[in-house]
Amino acid sequence: MKFGAHMSTSGGIWKALQRGRSIQCEIIQVFVKNNMQWFGKPFSPETLALYANELAANSFACVFGHAGYLINLGAPASENRDRSIQSLVQEIQLAAQLELPFLVLHPGAHLGAGEAAGLKQIAAGLDEVFTATRKSPVRIALENTAGQGTCLGNRIEHLASVFESVKQPERLGVCLDTAHFFAAGYDIRTPKGWNAAIRQVASLIGLKQILAFHLNDSKADLGSRVDRHEHIGKGKLGKEAFRHIVNDARFKNHPGCLETPKSGDLHEDVQNLSVLRLLAKSGRSSGGK
Repeated sequence: MKFGAHMSTSGGIWKALQRGRSIQCEIIQVFVKNNMQWFGKPFSPETLALYANELAANSFACVFGHAGYLINLGAPASENRDRSIQSLVQEIQLAAQLELPFLVLHPGAHLGAGEAAGLKQIAAGLDEVFTATRKSPVRIALENTAGQGTCLGNRIEHLASVFESVKQPERLGVCLDTAHFFAAGYDIRTPKGWNAAIRQVASLIGLKQILAFHLNDSKADLGSRVDRHEHIGKGKLGKEAFRHIVNDARFKNHPGCLETPKSGDLHEDVQNLSVLRLLAKSGRSSGGK
């Protein structure tokens, strides 16, 4: 895998690239606007120029986005669901300005309406979003979730259902989060468990639809459905789990992005990246077993 981390855009979107470069990230994930606000402003020509200059000065394998946390396409008809659709449309437009290939999106929560209703709403919402951004090359990478509360996406079948229901599945992909897998009940601590989970993704969705990975240890137990990220090797997954994950030959060129707790000097990211790179050097897995 190509390793990196989610980087803050504080001070300007180009600052995320500078921060990533400072700790030798190969890939970077960013928010294209404030992740806790519905809407942001389009990037100015000056901002885009600064971003382009930073991008040209570095050799990142991939820079991609993560959609804001307010967006919930799975909700029943409401003002907030309408805002969610409008917000995601704008995020795709902002991502296109930056020429990002995809945005990672939490599928959504049904808020008591039930799984079937929620999944139907997600697919319908994505259809609206894709129609409004029909000329955009930006894809949406649906992220598997821990299943906390009424959040959908904790089962691979949920993601597959959305793929099967949307009118433009070519605009979709998936981003697989290790902590979410574990909290949702997929025991990926062993090569056997990891390969079983990936086989299900391959069977129901397709390996080619996997666009990225979030590499996070879990503070929560297996099957707890609690979403709490921990530093690599410090949580319930444990360091050895990441050895077969990062050495899976099927994903040698895929982004592997940290979303672990960090402070301003990024020393935690530095340590986590070091652990991942040591694991990548010390063991190789053929994958697919």
